[in-house]
Amino acid sequence: MTSGSSFLLAARQCEIAELEHLARTGELVGAIGRLVHALQRERGLSNVFLGSHGSRFADQRLQQVAECGLAEQQVRAQFDLLDTASSHVRNGARLFSRVAVVLHGLDGLAQLREQVAARAVSTREATAAFVKLVAGLLAVVFEAADSATDPAISRALVAMFNFMQGKEFAGQERAFGAGAFASGAIDGAGQQQWRHLVESQQACFQVFCDFADAEVLRVDHSSRDASLLAEVDRLRRVACAGRPGPLDANLSPAWFELLTRRIDAMRSVEDVLALHLRTLCEDRIAQARGELRDQRAMLDALARGALDPGPEEATVYGPHLERSMLGMLQEQSRRLQAMGDELDAVRATLNERKAVERAKGLLMAHRQMSEDEAYKALRQMAMNQNRRLVDVAEAVLSLAEVLPGRGR
Repeated sequence: MTSGSSFLLAARQCEIAELEHLARTGELVGAIGRLVHALQRERGLSNVFLGSHGSRFADQRLQQVAECGLAEQQVRAQFDLLDTASSHVRNGARLFSRVAVVLHGLDGLAQLREQVAARAVSTREATAAFVKLVAGLLAVVFEAADSATDPAISRALVAMFNFMQGKEFAGQERAFGAGAFASGAIDGAGQQQWRHLVESQQACFQVFCDFADAEVLRVDHSSRDASLLAEVDRLRRVACAGRPGPLDANLSPAWFELLTRRIDAMRSVEDVLALHLRTLCEDRIAQARGELRDQRAMLDALARGALDPGPEEATVYGPHLERSMLGMLQEQSRRLQAMGDELDAVRATLNERKAVERAKGLLMAHRQMSEDEAYKALRQMAMNQNRRLVDVAEAVLSLAEVLPGRGR
């Protein structure tokens, strides 16, 4: 019969295995961050190229395509390391589905690039294609954050996901603004879209600040260039503060350069986030392995000391070992309970995002809205009702059965 001490040690070994899985996941997240950054730059260059009718950034775009190819190879290599043969991968169904979507999107990049080169696609269409691919990559990061079972690592992943999402909105703003300036005009809908991108960045960076490590926050703060941010705000006002109308096309390269400098600074923060995550995983694995060694040594020592010297009872545990085992079990139970409570608090943020995403999907399906329109509708309802966005999303989900068009 298997002893209680064997299960106690097995529990610790399972914890180590989960931490090692998270460490591998962290490497995947880092590779995704590098690819997303490369794709964001390609998207911006493509928008200027298309918006200027091919007169700007033709060579730079081709160079960026090559850089994206290298980053893509790294992500594909990390995907290959995922244990698809195992049925015990946490969130495996959702994670592997996300990866399948991403690989399909990556396979379609060549065709998109041919269309951009031939100027057979609009800036809006090209942007939408890149946004969809990046969203798929960030969804993989989200599933990684949702699968974390260690509170500290979960917090780090939540912080990283929200920073990457905020940076993606900044990348969309770079591409959108570059295309708008290059075209020489902006309409009311374009101004509204621009403001939406700014607000979305602010929301993501607030969650990042709530969950990030103090050292990461310090690096983020020191990476900000006040004069650069002031110039970015000035050009935003040029495009969005006044009435819709013409824009100075010569501002397109300046806008692109400013936002590129800002996003490159964000990339350096992403590197720090990735390093923090990797270090955290390594430290937690080392700590868990050390605790496992200590438990084994303690159990061995207690077993030797508690054995009755009589030959008939050479395998009977004494009361001292029983009391020590009980203490170890109680300590582990308290630790797991504390970890569970903290993990629940962290996951509340992820669950809120899930509710918003599901509500968006419902509105898109039943009201024939785009993703952006669905999100704006949720935000508008939240403002009108003076409620949190997640509360409105949950209310929409609760009314799913009576939404127009259901079942059609």
